[in-house]
Amino acid sequence: MGSGRLGGALGLALQAQGWPVRVASRDAEGQRRTRALGLAPATEDDLKKARLCLLCVPDAAVPAVSRELATRLPRTVALVHTAGALPLTAVDASRGRAVGSFHPLCAVSSPRDSLTGHAVALSTRSPALRGVLRRMAEDVELHALDVPESRRAAYHAGAVLSAGGLVALADAAVTALGAAGIARDDALAALLPLMRSALRGVEARGLSGGLTGPVVRGDTAVVAAHLAALPPDVAQLHRLLSRRALGLASEKLRPESRAALARLLADD
Repeated sequence: MGSGRLGGALGLALQAQGWPVRVASRDAEGQRRTRALGLAPATEDDLKKARLCLLCVPDAAVPAVSRELATRLPRTVALVHTAGALPLTAVDASRGRAVGSFHPLCAVSSPRDSLTGHAVALSTRSPALRGVLRRMAEDVELHALDVPESRRAAYHAGAVLSAGGLVALADAAVTALGAAGIARDDALAALLPLMRSALRGVEARGLSGGLTGPVVRGDTAVVAAHLAALPPDVAQLHRLLSRRALGLASEKLRPESRAALARLLADD
């Protein structure tokens, strides 16, 4: 259900692996997008034959859409939402219908984006549906993660930090270069390759091994200069992140350097 960015990306990925995919849309524009992607719009007969329905709609629409579909689909059709933060109770499970969630950890900005190599968070109480969701993940080359319902908020917060949080961090870094007189466009163009190199380091050597900068060198004077030079809001973010970096670098530092940095980075 839904032919937007995620619905399109999942539909194309599954169809490429031989899954019989049909896309249900709520309006003519959705059907037009579906056809433009090379996917087939769902007919009423398709809905009757369906085995599983992925709800690729905005989070706020999931309860209402699932209630509507529950009246149109046979009760043997599993309803699976694709939202990171929503619990299973957001989906209509009346008449004993199996429900689940399938949330790819991928910043999908176009329905043509590839999902290959990313992770996906799975949740369901149905063993049969879990098997189907795992086969889906394997076929489109997504690494499956089982997320307990009671800890879904923590899982989603981590996902948001690594994507939207990374973008917000990039904005803070651009602001810092702005304090040095560098235009925003030039700052972003300079910082993006640096950020990519940092991620490559983490991928190759892990979090602690990929850490660079004055904290891991124990250079208290440089960190102090940073905090003094930055706008207050960016300085506070720098302090918090440097404190986190100190935890990663702690075993590599001499005790006196670690203690000096800890004093500098303590809350004012």
